[in-house]
Amino acid sequence: MAYFTVDRLEGEMAVLVGDDGRTIEVARSALPAACHEGTVLQVTGEPPDWARAVPDEAEWMRRLNQARDTPRRLEETDPGGDVLL
Repeated sequence: MAYFTVDRLEGEMAVLVGDDGRTIEVARSALPAACHEGTVLQVTGEPPDWARAVPDEAEWMRRLNQARDTPRRLEETDPGGDVLL
């Protein structure tokens, strides 16, 4: 099982980014109809079986919360003051 995020939609194509960093272009018609930019898809197979891809709302929410929490975590470790180069 792997996760891919819909990075952007370009005409009839969708650009997906996998958790491994690879970027793949897939026909929008091969993806679930509800896909939009930011959708996290759970897929199986190698190469991925797009016909069986499923939007994963729980994983999307986990990633959103992690992104929202990042500034707070960074602020906690910031010693303050100017950066010396």
